[in-house]
Amino acid sequence: MADFRYKRIAVKIGSNVLTRGDGTLDVTRMSALVDQVAELRRAGVELVLVSSGAVASGRSELKTDHRLDAVSARQLYSAVGQAKLINRYFELFRDHGMVCGQVLTTKENLSTRRHYLNQKNCMTVMLENGVIPIVNENDTISVTELMFTDNDELSGLVAAMMDAEALVILSNVDGIYSGMPGEPGAEVIRTIGRTDGGEEISGSCASPEALASYIQTRKSQFGRGGMLTKCSIARKVADEGIEVVIANGKRENILPDLLREGSETVCTRFVPSPRPISGVKKWIAHSEGFAKGELHINRGAYEALTGRDARSLLPVGVTGVTGEFEKDDIVRICYEGRSIGVGRIAFDSVKTRSLAGVQGGRPLIHYDYLYLDN
Repeated sequence: MADFRYKRIAVKIGSNVLTRGDGTLDVTRMSALVDQVAELRRAGVELVLVSSGAVASGRSELKTDHRLDAVSARQLYSAVGQAKLINRYFELFRDHGMVCGQVLTTKENLSTRRHYLNQKNCMTVMLENGVIPIVNENDTISVTELMFTDNDELSGLVAAMMDAEALVILSNVDGIYSGMPGEPGAEVIRTIGRTDGGEEISGSCASPEALASYIQTRKSQFGRGGMLTKCSIARKVADEGIEVVIANGKRENILPDLLREGSETVCTRFVPSPRPISGVKKWIAHSEGFAKGELHINRGAYEALTGRDARSLLPVGVTGVTGEFEKDDIVRICYEGRSIGVGRIAFDSVKTRSLAGVQGGRPLIHYDYLYLDN
């Protein structure tokens, strides 16, 4: 039996991996990926799949005789396409004597700690009973302001939620290139260093700061995301102690090849932080989109929070409070007009405003419930 590097991983399969050029579902590619997942599962690797393709799958089945707005089109196509997609997965896994299960979620479902833990428990029970969770956003009821940016964002949250050792993002390119793919001299950047500097890494390596000059901002043909989104999510997840790999899902046997010890498969790897963060902080790290308000801080508070020692946010460092929120809601922390992190607030907005700038007292956000962007 092959020796694989991880015991639990999350795998995101992009729309451009699962669809042909005309937008129809690529059943041959889908079958090949299921074969690979089955091989890993038989070797003892637990997997959670985050699978795109529902909207593209539904679009190929329906020919509407009138123009639909963007939200209505997503709702219609995903309602039809998700049924087709999960049914195909179920049949393919059943051929291997395995069972998969559907997990549909929305951003709002994960906005509170209780809902987040309920979702985690659902998928934990599935894994414990040998069921492969297949996760997708529930586009039939999502509306624009409550949607995930794309399934890259969802996959990062799922990887953190399920304490995965690695997140594999499968796209239709080999990784992040040092130029436009196909242009002379452009090559795959094999390793992205840590945002905290980290150790020296041999081979084709780039610093996180250099990424902006390499990444193409255009979005994929059938998905909502692009390489910019993938890199943003990958950096955040790697900072949480989870290795992230961006690779080509159309390459034969890509998943087992990536996970074998000593693999030299072409891909881009994001080096994980050696200091994994707690489960609560992982939830908070992915909760900026749920923020109900903002705390604006002064220079002293900023320097204290970003220094070497762990610090909580004290009332004396807060210069302004915006938004209406309750105790334990998520709020943004802002300095000089930009967000520097998020945290779970200890008081409601009325009490927080009364405490802003006051010396002493309990922290507004305790360090254990604070996540700062690197």
